[in-house]
Amino acid sequence: MVAYFCMEFGLHPDFPIYSGGLGVLAGDYLKAAADDGYPVVGVGILWRKGYTAQYINEQGYPYDLAPEFNNLSFLKDTGVKVQVTIKQQPVTCKVWLVDHFSNAPLYLLDADLPENKEPWLTHSLYRGNGDDRIAQEIILGIGGVRALRALGLAVDIYHFNEGHAVLAGIELIREKMAAGLSFHQALNATRRQIVFTTHTPVPAGNEAHHHGALAYVGAYNGLSYEQMKQIGGDPFNMTVAGLRLSTLSNAVSELHGETARKMWHQVGDASPIIAITNGVHQDTWQAPDIALAAARRGNLIEAHQANKQLLLAEIQHRTGQILNPDALLIGFARRAATYKRGDLILQHKEELLPLLESGRIQLVFSGKAHPQDEGGKNMVAKIVAMAKAFPGKVVFLENYDMALGQILTRGCDIWLNNPQRPLEASGTSGMKAGMNGVLNFSTLDGWWVEGCRHGINGWQFGDGYVGPNQDYHDLNALYRVLKTEILPTFEQDKAKWAQMMHASIETCTQQFSARRMLKEYYDRLYWPLTAAEEKIS
Repeated sequence: MVAYFCMEFGLHPDFPIYSGGLGVLAGDYLKAAADDGYPVVGVGILWRKGYTAQYINEQGYPYDLAPEFNNLSFLKDTGVKVQVTIKQQPVTCKVWLVDHFSNAPLYLLDADLPENKEPWLTHSLYRGNGDDRIAQEIILGIGGVRALRALGLAVDIYHFNEGHAVLAGIELIREKMAAGLSFHQALNATRRQIVFTTHTPVPAGNEAHHHGALAYVGAYNGLSYEQMKQIGGDPFNMTVAGLRLSTLSNAVSELHGETARKMWHQVGDASPIIAITNGVHQDTWQAPDIALAAARRGNLIEAHQANKQLLLAEIQHRTGQILNPDALLIGFARRAATYKRGDLILQHKEELLPLLESGRIQLVFSGKAHPQDEGGKNMVAKIVAMAKAFPGKVVFLENYDMALGQILTRGCDIWLNNPQRPLEASGTSGMKAGMNGVLNFSTLDGWWVEGCRHGINGWQFGDGYVGPNQDYHDLNALYRVLKTEILPTFEQDKAKWAQMMHASIETCTQQFSARRMLKEYYDRLYWPLTAAEEKIS
């Protein structure tokens, strides 16, 4: 059995215990495991206030709310409680089973109990100070292993999805040392049980903690400073710890594999990093009418227009803006991080304004910035200002979530993606769009390096350039491809557009599905550990 640890799981819009792509990937992983009967359980945290609900104030700037989540109808009480020690105080965690979405079992730890002095520890995902984050990682990692023990589940492989889970490895080492092994024996034995997925190449996504804070909050869990330093360095880097606690690690696209190997090459005793490209759950993200039309080689444009009308109705409902169903609709929706350059297309006014004013293109944006990311919020504010300046031409939809993501990736004509290469690890929203015949238009970063067949199933721009004036280079390339290839095809050659939609759907359903991803995990990540362990025993 594989125990899949993750800080967040995006299973359903009505169950908001996720922030973005990482959590939705974890949810798609569990759905794919359930579809094909893989022996997998998920381990996470019940976030009572979720991540953030983000709206736009009268000045056009994002602000955050933390709505309470009290709908426990998705959950089954396992009757199990476990304890961890945080700041030298016992913290009790209730273990819930998600018993609603017909996925592989997902167990969630919940510290919102009357016996705890700090019940708010499991209230808000990715909020609070450094000590709070360490406490949450103790609950996920150390508490997660103890929950699996209390539930009587026999786990063969522990899969850490991101560095937040690495304290589970510290608990496994502590168990073995308590049974009589030395630290090095326990570390080596633990490594044979763990695989690790590294995600973002952006430094902010690779969390580090000072040892004083780790010791104070309780992350040492019986280990010494020297032992913890050997695992995670000083300061203690959660990604470095994941690499050193595992036998194998994986990046989430081929290009990300190259980037991650360069980024972490100096880390001694690290596991090899292979590349297993992410995939998305087809039944969740592909519209049924698109799936039917694609299977029958039917009228994809007609099916797409029905989904486009649903998106335009949602836009009108939320903003009052009425968009033209026959004009090219370009969508950009994802986490509002500055390296994703959400406002790039807006920066060339001489090219943009004639296209907007003539009605040839329309732009719809959505995305949340991290509550403490002022750069991301400023980027959103710029987009909102453009939407105010060009009503009915540019739209921003606030409080981006799974439900809105589903409507957008089905209803746009073009899915724009322009991260600063090579900072996009994968970029699963484009896979979701591509499964619906929404044609990708992206820089050659993340998964699109593998998926793109220019002019056949979508378009690239920028030719993978990395260097000085990258924004200027990519912006000129964006408008060149938009004006000379995309718009002429959309406006004058519907037969070719439909052909490209079919090619896009074929690429994404075959090459970029969660089913394919999970099979690769078993063949390339899990099986080598199992085979090695059988050889040892």
